[in-house]
Amino acid sequence: MTKLHHFPLPGPWVKSFVLLLILCAVITQESIAQRVVVIQDQVPHHIFSYGELEYLEDKTNTLTFSDILKPDFNLKFQSNKKYTPKNYHTGSSYWYRFKIKHTRNSSKNWILEFFDQSIHHVSLYVPDTLQQYHAHYFGTEYIFSKREYGHKNFTYDLKNNSDLELTYYVKLKSSQSVGAIIVLRDVHWFIKYALNEYLIFGLFYGMVIVFSLYNLLMFFAVRQKQYLYYVLYNLSIGLYEMSSDGIAFQYLWPDSPWWNEYGFGFALFFSSIFGLMFTLNFLYVKAKAPELHKLIIVVLILRIGFFIWCLFDKHLFSFKLIELIPLLVAYGTGIYILKNRYKPARFFVIGYSFLLIGFAIKILLLLNVSWLPYGPVTYYSLSFCFVIEMILVSFAIGESIRTLRKKKDKAQKRIITQLQINERLQETLNKELSSLVEIRTREVRDKAAIIEKQNEEISVMNAMLEKDNQELHQNIEKVTRARVMSDEVDFAEFSKIYPDRETCFKYLSELKWANGYHCRKCTNAHYLSGFLPYSRRCTKCGYDESVIANTIFQNSRIPINKAFYMLFLVYSTKGKISSHKLSEILLIRQSTCWAYNSKMQKMLEERKKELRNAGEGGWSKLVLES
Repeated sequence: MTKLHHFPLPGPWVKSFVLLLILCAVITQESIAQRVVVIQDQVPHHIFSYGELEYLEDKTNTLTFSDILKPDFNLKFQSNKKYTPKNYHTGSSYWYRFKIKHTRNSSKNWILEFFDQSIHHVSLYVPDTLQQYHAHYFGTEYIFSKREYGHKNFTYDLKNNSDLELTYYVKLKSSQSVGAIIVLRDVHWFIKYALNEYLIFGLFYGMVIVFSLYNLLMFFAVRQKQYLYYVLYNLSIGLYEMSSDGIAFQYLWPDSPWWNEYGFGFALFFSSIFGLMFTLNFLYVKAKAPELHKLIIVVLILRIGFFIWCLFDKHLFSFKLIELIPLLVAYGTGIYILKNRYKPARFFVIGYSFLLIGFAIKILLLLNVSWLPYGPVTYYSLSFCFVIEMILVSFAIGESIRTLRKKKDKAQKRIITQLQINERLQETLNKELSSLVEIRTREVRDKAAIIEKQNEEISVMNAMLEKDNQELHQNIEKVTRARVMSDEVDFAEFSKIYPDRETCFKYLSELKWANGYHCRKCTNAHYLSGFLPYSRRCTKCGYDESVIANTIFQNSRIPINKAFYMLFLVYSTKGKISSHKLSEILLIRQSTCWAYNSKMQKMLEERKKELRNAGEGGWSKLVLES
């Protein structure tokens, strides 16, 4: 935004007096004169730094531009000793001045660009050839559409229509620490740089969205909360980068400037919270490190408390170093879990190492360390490190899935091995029982032969023989009953026939469409595989019919193989088995067994005539609904 104000320069006698004072100050203090930046076509890009900038801190926030032009305040400007100065005291206003030697014969158009996109208020005072100043105002307190260029940085078209050496003044006021990064650019250089920068932004935020969508799909597929936390963590980091770069103001809330003072604070808060929640779930901290689990919970509570405090005092949002605590806690937890030989933690630790490096560089930039070179690499270091961390943590999630699959396969192998052992034991028991029956039968036959040969003996012997015969019959009945009971089909043996959901679905598919497939909607006889296993989708109308649709198992909430066995038990006992017995056998709640038992007994009663001579396989005739 631009407002024109005319600030007349002092008269000739005042100028002479000011020059004399300045000369005396230079001689007595042995200071170095401010360097002038010359516009040169062969230098399309120049950052004002060190002695090219002079600054004055206004702790009272009461100085006007007219005051700044007075000789007393003019002498209070200090030479900048840092590459890029900052307003470390957010309660003060900072005045800067720099000199530009214009070149009328330049063939290029020039602009002034302010690089820090989070400056709340910028006042730029531009001199003209008539020795008058014009004020231009911009910053994050103005809506985005008021900017001269639709760019995230603050820009001003520099008028280069003279060969004069002009002094420019800038006033910065912001609620957080910002840098006075003032750049002189050729417009062609600015356009080239802006296009390349927005291309990099597109790639970066595109990667954030792609990784977030991928993990969101994984969450819907496996329903593990760690994926959802990681998606929210990625989006929070992306929002923070957008808020820091000014992209969020440009595209998310261009007409709500007040959000600029809260956006990055909310993003950092959510990134810390969801980052710690992801750490808890991904590394199984509660089981592997209970003490660290308690520590993370305490950090979460403290971080939430600090966030609530920031809502009442928005200046606290500028204390970004507070985010180092959750980062170090998550990093230390990863190292501890890795030492306990949890392999997926290695990618987590490496990824967070890069994130810690990027955070450290950002801290050094905030502290304005002189030996750290300023440039795109250091400025966007946190973004680069976040991309690397995002890729490595995705590797960690993938390895975690592979580890879970291996454990699942091992568990299944152990179950199969145990079932095989049980089967062998059952076979051994049957053989031993058969052997005992054969031995006892042989003994009975021998006794019968002896009795036939001794039929002439006295009645006492007949009575004894009859008694032996009675005992023999009793023993035979016991053995026969034991053998019959040994052949009774229990759930373990029944599970050998129908061990899992897919086997049950396959059997239902063969039973349901034994006479061929016909669509229930349009009677079409051609189909493709449906969404669920063994379901069929009509090639004509697209109706997808589940394999359990229109069967007794439709809308069943218990495992399908247990539902199969329950139907078998109801049928084999002719509906006389109780819901309590079913609950005891199947380990299912009695109320659930009662509901299913009632439904099956009702169908058994309705189809009594049809099942009269059905035999052992008659229970399967109860599956399909009429």
